[in-house]
Amino acid sequence: MKVIQPNCRVQFTAADIDFIVANLGRKTGDADCVTRLLSDEDTRDAILDDDSLFHALLEKRCCLAISSHFYFYVLVRNVLKRAGIEDRVVADYVAEILAEYSNIDRTECRVPGEPAPLNYFFEMLLALQRADDRNGFELRAHIGSRALFITGVFPDRIRVRAEKRGFPDLRYFEGVGQANFRMAGDHRLAARYDLTGVFHTLAERFSTARQALNDLSERLISFDDGRHALPLLAPGKLFS
Repeated sequence: MKVIQPNCRVQFTAADIDFIVANLGRKTGDADCVTRLLSDEDTRDAILDDDSLFHALLEKRCCLAISSHFYFYVLVRNVLKRAGIEDRVVADYVAEILAEYSNIDRTECRVPGEPAPLNYFFEMLLALQRADDRNGFELRAHIGSRALFITGVFPDRIRVRAEKRGFPDLRYFEGVGQANFRMAGDHRLAARYDLTGVFHTLAERFSTARQALNDLSERLISFDDGRHALPLLAPGKLFS
């Protein structure tokens, strides 16, 4: 099972650089200059925090040829910063969650020893009881990330299913996400992956991060016509 890494900011493409030049040209110079600036962490982060990029993404989101890593990082960084979560590494991690989940093939949870992918939360929680140390850590990280994704992007669907069909509500998924991020952050492997701080922040501020993504999903992300639209996945594979 893959452990998501906060590495959106090191996966930008030539198209991303062209987008930066087109929208910040007077501030950054040509493509060669931007490439050099992005190689320095401090100047890179200052460029990515420029509001002009954020607004340009909103205005042109239906005809973009940029990478999903650039697209989601700039958007997520903006809404999390507004919500008071200033840590860029946390924004990078959450952006990578969205980039991963924008590809339906990457949403499967495959655990060694399990004959089939785990599509339901109750299956994942049961699998934790049989998992070894490493698989348990990876599974908790996956559960936390998946819970943040569905509560951040599909809160209305969760509410409707809870009210009309008696399925778990937002509080349930928030609790599952918080608990598993917390335990993943306490695990020795979190330090090896440099994720201890990320997991602890998301555990402590899960609701804040979730609400920031709610804002993103409602106002910023096109679900049916954008190049990097998030998939409307089958409800049974997301919410059970």
